Amino acid sequence: MKHIYIRTITVIAVLLVFILQYIWLKNSFDLLMNQFENTIKELFEAASFKEATSHFSELPKGIDFLGAPRTENEKNSPESTYLLESLGEYGITCNINSLDSIYRQMLLQHNIDTYLYIDKLSDGSIIETTRQGNMKHLGIIRTQLIPIKLDGSLEVQAILINPYSFIFKQMELLIIATAVMIIFIIGCIIYQIRIISHMNKIFKIREDFSYAMIHDMKTPLTTIVMTLNLLHTGRLEGKPERKEKYFQIAENEADHLLTLTNKVLTISKLEQHKLDMKKEEIELAPMVDKLVDKFTAKADKPIRFVKDLQATEVYADEEYLEEVLDNLIDNAVKYSKESVEITLSSSCNDSHTILIVRDNGIGISEKDQKVVFNKFERGAAGRRKRKQGASGFGLGLHFVQQVVEAHGGSIFVNSSEGLYTEFVISLPLLVQNLK
Repeated sequence: MKHIYIRTITVIAVLLVFILQYIWLKNSFDLLMNQFENTIKELFEAASFKEATSHFSELPKGIDFLGAPRTENEKNSPESTYLLESLGEYGITCNINSLDSIYRQMLLQHNIDTYLYIDKLSDGSIIETTRQGNMKHLGIIRTQLIPIKLDGSLEVQAILINPYSFIFKQMELLIIATAVMIIFIIGCIIYQIRIISHMNKIFKIREDFSYAMIHDMKTPLTTIVMTLNLLHTGRLEGKPERKEKYFQIAENEADHLLTLTNKVLTISKLEQHKLDMKKEEIELAPMVDKLVDKFTAKADKPIRFVKDLQATEVYADEEYLEEVLDNLIDNAVKYSKESVEITLSSSCNDSHTILIVRDNGIGISEKDQKVVFNKFERGAAGRRKRKQGASGFGLGLHFVQQVVEAHGGSIFVNSSEGLYTEFVISLPLLVQNLK
């Protein structure tokens, strides 16, 4: 439920950020648009006035004509309208080609470079234009209508094609900053989603592990309780062989549970770097022989060991190294076919002792090889169909990796499904550790 709340809050927060960002950009765009429209209108009025005054040289000498009214209250039209009205009495009218050129130059002086044309209208109908052909556009802005005659029967208007590029250019830094922020937010969201997914995966793995652990611990605990109850009844008195057998069963099951508990505690200490290894030079042969005898005696299937110990000694903690090899051999037996052959070999180079445990079992897929050393991996696999029905909590190989790395060594796996699995352990020599 917590993850649902987190996602909901995240979605709401992101939406609010995008809404605020949109409002900010829109307000900025509207402000710039208003400034732009006011600028082009003022410039168009100035251009029309300049175009009107350019005709003064065409007037006969000594001629007086009506100019603009002297007071603001008398001005109902731009100054250019009054000038053009007076010029019209001498047959001089507004030249829209000249007005187009003058207006274009004024816009360029304000860094506004866009396609435009001028229309001359009579009673709302275009009678003359500087437009050349049809041009596709994403938008246009029309300036105000400026009368050529005071009665409004003739007017001129400028039309700017695709003017928004100028506005977007002014907003360039703002747009880039917004894009960077959006990318950053999206990146944070993706990262958060990955964290949540990872947390969900860990939660599910722990849940599966807990289920597998409780389920598998129930059997030995039940066996111990039943055995003790049977021994407590006294029905096995006078039957020493059967009594000893049941004692042995209870002892083995209790040892199994104790081993598991110690393994969990050891992993915890190793991960927190609180476990010190008591490393020393130890003989490999006695340890290997002990493990071979152990698994040969308790195996419920034909098992054959092949020993090739070229390196006779290893620098390690004897107790934990034995546990490492025990885990690897136990896995080889569990995940094997009707019979199994296990090869235990060792060799040595200038800096490391190499230990190899190889079997001819069912193998490990390439996908699983990437996660085989992960904690609880076997527990997480509890929901998947198991080829051999082997039980476990996903602690064995993780324990092996942690112990090997605590020795300053490394471990990796080579495997092919249906053919073999090979674990290679590399442990530093004593000489290297003294340097």
